[in-house]
Amino acid sequence: MKGTKSVISDENKRLCLWLKRQRQDKGHTMRSLSEVLGTPHSFIGKVENQERRLDVVEFVRYCQALEVDPAEGLRQVTQP
Repeated sequence: MKGTKSVISDENKRLCLWLKRQRQDKGHTMRSLSEVLGTPHSFIGKVENQERRLDVVEFVRYCQALEVDPAEGLRQVTQP
């Protein structure tokens, strides 16, 4: 994977789509989720539009805010 940007990888795309689905399924808007996370709402948009990657700690906090299991999200990355 040398030279590839994980922000635009297939794995990141699947993860971002999963996070967006989880947010919508939980009834959150970008703004309401950002309030739970204590971030600007633009942060949610950038994650969902693959303009920004989440580090591991951010990912876990994001999942906790959505009340979903981070392992389920990781399966989106590890399974084709």
